Amino acid sequence: MSKDIKILAIESSCDETAAAVVVNGRKVLSNVISSQIDIHKKFGGVVPEIASRKHIENIALVVKDAIEEAGIELNDIDAVGVTYGPGLVGALLVGLQYAKGLAYSINKPLIGVNHIEGHISANFIQYPDLKPPFACLVVSGGHTFIVYMKDYGEFEVLGQTRDDAAGEAFDKIARAIGLGYPGGPKIQEMAKSGDENAIEFPRAKFHDNSLDFSFSGVKSAVLNYLNTMNMQEKEINRADVAASFQKNVVDVLVDNTIKACKIKKISRIAIAGGVASNSFLRKRMIKSGKENGIEILFPEPILCTDNAAMIGSAAYFEFKKGNIAPLDLNAIPNLKLGER
Repeated sequence: MSKDIKILAIESSCDETAAAVVVNGRKVLSNVISSQIDIHKKFGGVVPEIASRKHIENIALVVKDAIEEAGIELNDIDAVGVTYGPGLVGALLVGLQYAKGLAYSINKPLIGVNHIEGHISANFIQYPDLKPPFACLVVSGGHTFIVYMKDYGEFEVLGQTRDDAAGEAFDKIARAIGLGYPGGPKIQEMAKSGDENAIEFPRAKFHDNSLDFSFSGVKSAVLNYLNTMNMQEKEINRADVAASFQKNVVDVLVDNTIKACKIKKISRIAIAGGVASNSFLRKRMIKSGKENGIEILFPEPILCTDNAAMIGSAAYFEFKKGNIAPLDLNAIPNLKLGER
């Protein structure tokens, strides 16, 4: 029987300081997350310098808690996995430098993990029998991709945003209608009492049959609508705005992802990223999947937002391939999927 591989994973790409212990890329022994949402809420979004300072304060305790919760000793782990991009460079450096020092001190290999690959790998935790190939929609505050996962660690990007990420658009519209940060959950909640067909906002269409996304247009359209209503001193139904905006974004996400599956002849879609926890997206994607004979997979919400368990899963598959990172590994804030 082959030996179980235990990965201690660290994630600090944005405003969550997280550490986890994952066995064989699919079983989570611990998943500790220290969120900074309450700190950044007053600023209406993440302040990079503040995020970095909080990571410095939290990381040692978070890693300690992850080891204790897993019920193991530090030397029981086989490798240290860590996010090195993409993300906020200061935030990434805190987790990366801590991971390098830890790996060196206990003489264990260091595994550098692409944050986007981590989001995709969250599905291997939720569905232990899942194997490539499959399509994946990665949709979060910083990223919007349709990816074909050929094999572990092998990706083909089929479509991506040309401007704002979907989650970024949610945050900006939430701020514009006075909901605050984080925008995604607040838009979702307000939209429940609104009419999704009340306002028709435009959708970007590309003439080259591209599967890419663009959300800057709908964002501008919503802002123009709000400004026009204010200038005309008309009452704004915020619930209708939230519902109509959410439907616009979700419909584009669903349509392009289903189209990608038909082009590649794929019958399984895994969804990943913070926006994957949006209940409206889940409902629409499942409905469209049934209509087109496509299986739809979603991780539970805790695995959709930034966490270290997903990084531990991705690190395991890199470890199995022998992709050990040097101790001079640097943070790459604009790291592309599939790059090393």
